Amino acid sequence: MPDLPEGWLAVESLDMEAQGIAHRPDGKVVFIEGALPFELVSASVHRKKNNWEAGTVTAVHRESSQRVRPGCPHFGLHAGACGGCKMQHLDASAQVAVKQRVLEDNLWHLGKVRADMLLRPIEGPAWGYRYRARLSVRHVHKKGVVLIGFHERKSRYVADMQSCRVLPAHVSEMLMPLRELMFGLDARETCPQIELACGDDVTALVLRHLEPLSSSDLDRLRSFAALHGVQWWLQSKGPDTVRLLDQASPALSYSLPEFGLNMPFKPTDFTQVNPFVNRVLVSRALRLLDAQKHERVIDWFCGLGNFTLPIATQAGAVLGIEGSEALVARSRENLAHNQLGRREPLGATTFAARNLFEMTPAALVGDGHADRWLVDPPREGAFALAKALADLHQQPELRGDWKPPRRIVYVSCNPATLARDAGLLVHQAGYRCSAAGVINMFAHTAHVESMAVFDLQDDPAAA
Repeated sequence: MPDLPEGWLAVESLDMEAQGIAHRPDGKVVFIEGALPFELVSASVHRKKNNWEAGTVTAVHRESSQRVRPGCPHFGLHAGACGGCKMQHLDASAQVAVKQRVLEDNLWHLGKVRADMLLRPIEGPAWGYRYRARLSVRHVHKKGVVLIGFHERKSRYVADMQSCRVLPAHVSEMLMPLRELMFGLDARETCPQIELACGDDVTALVLRHLEPLSSSDLDRLRSFAALHGVQWWLQSKGPDTVRLLDQASPALSYSLPEFGLNMPFKPTDFTQVNPFVNRVLVSRALRLLDAQKHERVIDWFCGLGNFTLPIATQAGAVLGIEGSEALVARSRENLAHNQLGRREPLGATTFAARNLFEMTPAALVGDGHADRWLVDPPREGAFALAKALADLHQQPELRGDWKPPRRIVYVSCNPATLARDAGLLVHQAGYRCSAAGVINMFAHTAHVESMAVFDLQDDPAAA
């Protein structure tokens, strides 16, 4: 590229935080908020280190063909802008391409792994998809209002959100009435958070309150619920204190219609934020898993059974494993709920609790051979599980009659820990990465969800 005017920067790519990456003439890296690849920009630098700088775009001299007008009035780089989204200025399809590159770069640079095949990205609605959210509540005395929403960009303050396009439309329309409700409560100073959880037919709001609520406040909540068709849950301390305000309210649930399943959940349970993408995700994961009626499958980090129960419609036996007895009990309840009235009963399905972050080769052997694994860990990944599998591969005397799974489908919410675990599986456990691809679960954010498939290479000891 010819010499640029003084102060101009040529943006080369995006990092994992959706910041443009450029280099000064001396080679120093500059991370630029609001800049897109292939743009020429000027930036205001607010942080300097020996090897890099960080700043914010102040002018775009040559605009990317993928730059679009943000769909939300609260998005931007200005003071007070909502920090919930980072990529609304980039075309939705281009966002997916960026995330695919992040996945590929992580797999190679952190795990020295390249997938044999790239999977087509899983996409869903770009707006109105966020069925779970944690909204901060703050009484601002100077403004005489209660603000409800996400935090401002790089700030502890709550953004003055009057609408939100990534939330379901009926929730977005409820934000201003909700602000009025909270301002009118006696407890407006001691209610710091509202957690949103939408099911297929029910919208739940979990009010975190630091002090007991007055009877008049409870009546105000009931009136709001009746007017807006929501249910209130109250949380006085930790998640185990969550309770329904009125016990007669219908249960929250989401459906997986392809498998004839209905999944009840509580509003503080972990469920996927985007139900539209989740349905496609489960369907693809099971196609890739390709479990047969004569096979046994283990679903590691099974949660409420989001993958376990669909697997049970295809495999002969499935074991779902989670980290707590309480969650395992909930999984069993969902299994019993879905067994009722089925024309074809679910396959032999059991659940067990294990400390999945302290797995050992002996514990792995103790859970028995499975033909296939589904692994869906939290952000920390499944290092202990992959390490135990690698140890068994390198020390066959520890196996006995146990055999490693022929295929592993790994669903990840953190490309860095997926890449780390992929490196173990490929370089130390005898697998190859057959396929990998991204899942655009959180449109307009820099969050990258992904999926990878690992197939066992020829291993005479495991034959």
